[in-house]
Amino acid sequence: MNSYLPELTALFTQAYVHPDLKLSVIVPAKDESQEIAMTLDALRTQQDLLGNPLPQHLFEVLLLINNCSDDTLDVCKAYQKAYPSFALHLEYVDLSAEVAHIGTVRRILMDSAYRRLSLTVGPKGIIVSTDADSQVDKNWVQYILLEMDRGADVVGGRILPRDVPSLSRRHHLQDVNYRFFQSRLEAEIDPCLSNPWPRHFQCFGPSLAVTCDIYDRAGRLPAIPYLEDEEFRKALKRIDAKIRHAPDVRVFTSSRLKGRVEFGFSVQLKHWTDMSNNKEEQMVETLETLTFKFKLKNMLRSLWLTSSNYSSAHVEIRRIAALINKEPEFVMQLLLTSRFFEALWEQIDLDLQATELHKITLRPISEVIQSFRQHFSKIGSAVIKNIRTMPICSSDAIAV
Repeated sequence: MNSYLPELTALFTQAYVHPDLKLSVIVPAKDESQEIAMTLDALRTQQDLLGNPLPQHLFEVLLLINNCSDDTLDVCKAYQKAYPSFALHLEYVDLSAEVAHIGTVRRILMDSAYRRLSLTVGPKGIIVSTDADSQVDKNWVQYILLEMDRGADVVGGRILPRDVPSLSRRHHLQDVNYRFFQSRLEAEIDPCLSNPWPRHFQCFGPSLAVTCDIYDRAGRLPAIPYLEDEEFRKALKRIDAKIRHAPDVRVFTSSRLKGRVEFGFSVQLKHWTDMSNNKEEQMVETLETLTFKFKLKNMLRSLWLTSSNYSSAHVEIRRIAALINKEPEFVMQLLLTSRFFEALWEQIDLDLQATELHKITLRPISEVIQSFRQHFSKIGSAVIKNIRTMPICSSDAIAV
């Protein structure tokens, strides 16, 4: 565990572990003195669905501050002193340049949470990640617990940026709308019992909950300089983790253009700003392309779930092979060698992206959003109502 940083494996080992601890929230922080008190306020004042404070022993917060040039540490120490009954445990480290990045810090924190939870609930313990520039909803912990009780291995929370810059705003809203429509279409064509509609599309560091068991089975969070949460999400999918994109689990985060990592939401905002200045539009997969992909995925899933002997399913295998311009033997080999369905689908999807199939087309995002609206209007206005009333951003606006 953290063999690349052996001197840091002792972090958080001296802090008291309550015997009833079920959930550990991890918060990486670097130069966050302006935001961190609000982040901690939101965590400290968590409530149940009746508005009662959550039991103090139910969850804890592990805050790791690293390589700061401001007074984040002093702010956090003062906060800890002001609220002694709040289970806030903090550590400070100065990491060497080659490992001083978010992947290292989040990995250390998640491993520390795993170790602490192993002393109480073990594999059923829940590790939850958020960020130091984010404020969780008042029922955030309660809704995570509810989703885990329903059988989820992973709970991705809805991430709502505050005050998106005006030049990025339209592109951001279009992207959110497109992804919501995409998720709705997938739920319609290839439904998932563990992730039913309504749902969203996010599973990232500002709001990501995993059981200790699935965290370990997925190989733990990779200690890479950026996109560590995205790579971890892919690893979770590859082992068929039950991932729930829960609409009620929400966090509000910063929309700053100057971020703490080489690639993240701040970089995406900057890219959207440049697109506005250049009068460009995002190109995305069309409704027809996504329909083709989700139908293909559902065909493969049905074959995966129902066939104990793939040699007797030669008709279905030939049909799938023809759709992706592959030989039947290619599909058969994937079915026989893939231990998990999502790992199989990832390979198919990568091949689709690399192959010039006429079924795979890209169009301007505004055009595709309009085609989605027309599609869903044919199956009932309730679908559009659901999408419109789900929280998109601070203004709840819909981009067209």
